[in-house]
Amino acid sequence: MDCCGVDTAEREPEAHDCEPQGVQCGGVQHTHIGGQAVLEGVMMRGKKNWAVAVRVPDGSIHVEDHDLKTAVTERPWLGKPIIRGVWGFYETIVLALKAFEISASLAGETEEEQLSAKEIAFAMFMGVGLAVLLFIILPAVATNFMVGPATERPFLWNVVDGVLRLVAFFLYIWAVSRIRDIQRVFAYHGAEHKTIHAFENGLPLEAPVIQRYSTQHVRCGTSFLLMVMVIALFVYSVVPVKSVAGLIGVEGRVPELLVAIAIRLLFLPLIAGLAYEVIKWAGKSPEKPLIRVLLWPGLQLQRMTTREPDEDMIEVAVAAMRRVVDREAGVVAEPATDAAVEPEATVEHAPDVAVS
Repeated sequence: MDCCGVDTAEREPEAHDCEPQGVQCGGVQHTHIGGQAVLEGVMMRGKKNWAVAVRVPDGSIHVEDHDLKTAVTERPWLGKPIIRGVWGFYETIVLALKAFEISASLAGETEEEQLSAKEIAFAMFMGVGLAVLLFIILPAVATNFMVGPATERPFLWNVVDGVLRLVAFFLYIWAVSRIRDIQRVFAYHGAEHKTIHAFENGLPLEAPVIQRYSTQHVRCGTSFLLMVMVIALFVYSVVPVKSVAGLIGVEGRVPELLVAIAIRLLFLPLIAGLAYEVIKWAGKSPEKPLIRVLLWPGLQLQRMTTREPDEDMIEVAVAAMRRVVDREAGVVAEPATDAAVEPEATVEHAPDVAVS
């Protein structure tokens, strides 16, 4: 799961941010650094580079980093509100595919257990197709059966459709969280969050310190997906399916259902962009009461998508974080690959890493 991919501005420290179970720090800075869990590892991304660390079968840690290229540099309009959320989501998916390709080629003990790039791409393609089926098509079909055509009682239709979509989302998360291999990925997800918390607080990246932090983070991709679901309910409620169907000359229960499904697919980029802006805005001041209420559901959902990591997993997350920080601080000048790394126990927070 992608985490912390939404940039937030620096803010004043709060006591609950800085002192987990007695740990004291000088202040919290919400940085641009984010990441995601991969197979037996963690990917961390900065502004100009990203790194992935994977625990290989012999127990060592493979670490490699790459330049982070974005089209926003050459096309500034991609960084405008709403648009930046859509484009950022696309670039996140592309980066996730690359990170999973690296981890899948290393995590398996045998060649049969290691996935190829084509197999990963196929799995991602099937995952997108499954998401469209579970969270768009099936809720719409079920709603059409329960309520009737989308053109007759549009408000009720959209409410039922939205509720069914949320139910499907929660059931899906619950189901995959029962899978043993996914539980390990979720534990690495927790390690990623904890490590970012410690980094943001300027603390040494030591396992005993990192483990005291929560596995929840306000900028997690899980919260983003839930926000997409909620915003979708409101957006779809104001789109007049009946008018659209009449405009293109469509009549009948099934054809109107297809129009409703098509509208949901077409408006997904806009919804993703709006969700990005909400998470970005909320992440700047998560201590405010209203924003806490807004973020609370996503944080609770993260209880399902994260697990408490062991110290070996924390070690992997630290290795990825260290490589990103070193590159941005100028300690490592060029992309590099370490086939087997034994991370040092402590990595100090680099004070000159830019935040936005």
